[in-house]
Amino acid sequence: MPNSQVLAPSDASDHRAALLAGYLGWTLDAFDFFLVVSCLTAIGREFHKSDAEMALTLFATLAFRPVGAFLFGLMADRYGRRLPLMLDLVFYSVVEVLSGLAPNFTTFLILRALFGIGMGGEWGVGATLAMEKVPIRIRGLLSGFLQQGYAMGFLLASACSYFLFARWGWRPLFFLGGLPAILAFFVRYGVKESEVWKKSKHESWGHLGRAIVSNWKLFLYLVALMTAMNLAAHGTQDLYPTFLERQWGFSVGQRNILSGFTMVGAIIGGTLCGLISDRIGRRRTMIMALTGAVLMIPLWAFAPSVPLLFAGGFLMQFLVQGAWGVIPAHLSELSPDSVRGFLPGFGYQVGVFLSSYVSVFEAVVAKRTSYAIAMASTAAVAFILAAAANALGPERHAVKFGE
Repeated sequence: MPNSQVLAPSDASDHRAALLAGYLGWTLDAFDFFLVVSCLTAIGREFHKSDAEMALTLFATLAFRPVGAFLFGLMADRYGRRLPLMLDLVFYSVVEVLSGLAPNFTTFLILRALFGIGMGGEWGVGATLAMEKVPIRIRGLLSGFLQQGYAMGFLLASACSYFLFARWGWRPLFFLGGLPAILAFFVRYGVKESEVWKKSKHESWGHLGRAIVSNWKLFLYLVALMTAMNLAAHGTQDLYPTFLERQWGFSVGQRNILSGFTMVGAIIGGTLCGLISDRIGRRRTMIMALTGAVLMIPLWAFAPSVPLLFAGGFLMQFLVQGAWGVIPAHLSELSPDSVRGFLPGFGYQVGVFLSSYVSVFEAVVAKRTSYAIAMASTAAVAFILAAAANALGPERHAVKFGE
């Protein structure tokens, strides 16, 4: 794609289609994941499981995400971005529908692990396809937009839980998870293959393997960065509805309203920080957002009133997802063309795996103390680690792909 201020109409249409596919894929992925988060206690009651035991289903999903990133990422660098993305969309749609039919906890746990494979595959392939096509001058802005498909998925899950849970229960909500299969048709007929991949594709699996191994130092850095970033995200999100129920006595409807409100903050923060990163750089923007999040912990976890609780939740996710909004552009820019389908996604998802026990850890600590103390202490450590990882790492702001 030419590095110009104005794209040709065909180029503009192409990058918009790829961005929309990546955004919707990540939105529906997150929607499916956060249905479990929103209905965690209700599912636990039906299966006669505690909060800590139900948190294992979240752990299973997060722990298996690297498997999906590994498989679909390799395919993306060997066979192109589109085919793996289509296969992944269909796969996790089927698993999500089956989750709504699970007869017992063991089956549900296995299905959530399989869903993790699909969830892990989508981000790396979808984000790479989009970032390789969008204009360089607004790559950060569109990175923020793309990443906040995650927050939009959380918002949609909260809305569905609020409007539909009381009438239908949790199982029918999972049937909505079949929607990504429809998106596969859009990718098939509306999105072109990446020109960057065509220029850098490997002739054999051996060539691809050597290219991946030659970037082992970068891979280790991405894992460290994404472990800290995922501790920050999942440590402040996954048990937040449970925190509102146990700590504040919120009903299902009340906690879904507040959870949804925090995701509005996330969408605004992620997009705005993405835009800022186009001006001042990726690392500086993320460090600023994470530092602000540390300062926001008292209001977020120990608010003395409901209005301040709403304010704290909104601002916390504004800052946490503000930092995350930079990630698609930052990881894509750090990764060489020849392994961009594999390296960002796999590094990201290994970081997910290493941080995947955070919700179980918080539930166990909360049982001995409180959810506020457990989540506040976890968040503080995660924010500091993530800021340090960014400060010590490299940056290739606005690098041109395909050259």
